[in-house]
Amino acid sequence: MTRKTRKLIRRIAIALPLAVLCFWLIPIVTIVWIVCGLIDVGRNKAKTQLMYSRYFMGNGIPTWLLSPFNLLIDLLSYKNPGVWRLEDFPPEWRAEIDTVLDTFREKKTEIIADIDQQFPAGRRGMYVYQWFGKQFVDDVPEFNREFKYVKTIAVSVFSGKESTTWHYGPLRLTLRVLLNLEPADSDRVFIECNGVKHLWRDDPLYIFDDTLFHQSVNEVDARRYNVFMDVIRPSPVPGFLSTLLIGVSALADRLKAMFYKNWKMIDRRGEAAKPAS
Repeated sequence: MTRKTRKLIRRIAIALPLAVLCFWLIPIVTIVWIVCGLIDVGRNKAKTQLMYSRYFMGNGIPTWLLSPFNLLIDLLSYKNPGVWRLEDFPPEWRAEIDTVLDTFREKKTEIIADIDQQFPAGRRGMYVYQWFGKQFVDDVPEFNREFKYVKTIAVSVFSGKESTTWHYGPLRLTLRVLLNLEPADSDRVFIECNGVKHLWRDDPLYIFDDTLFHQSVNEVDARRYNVFMDVIRPSPVPGFLSTLLIGVSALADRLKAMFYKNWKMIDRRGEAAKPAS
């Protein structure tokens, strides 16, 4: 019996009694949560056993628990294609996104040098300029302002031959914008979502709904630097979504401890960045 099979059996052995207990104590609530979860996970185009297993019995459980909330956000937002292009954003959103991305492009050399100085070694680092509106690194003047739509500005750093597991993000209030600052000329550095591998060498920019099942891979022996931004979902009521984001920021911080437990969150002093709860 393989390790994966043993792990799956262990998860089922835990999940089944818990499901029976929930059906017995709170049957209606349990049915609603299962239906919402099935609708939510069904948004993924590439359906696999691993996708369902991770969602209902693995690292996707927080996403499942938040599925009723995320589905409500879908109703309050414009159509979500899953993987986005800049052209899909309204002009106001795009103007802010372009401002941040252009700054990273113009100051790439200085930014990478600063990151390497503050984070010279390690598996994964997150160099944080802003995290849900709270300022950390302040040595890039263009980032020292309050953005209406851009809520997180950071750079994620992978060491050589470092990859994430397949996983889900928790909340659909925002979209994830990634820009590879130094794309390696290799098909072994990519992000995969909805059954499609996005090679950074072909297009350094990737925008997607991170509550979809995805994996980020760096199989070359070199560091990978990705701009990491969270942007409020395009919506007729962006102010309301921003208010909701403020309301769940404490939850987001707690989820961050779970979802980024293998990362070192870095501010400009090389210390662990600690967003306020």
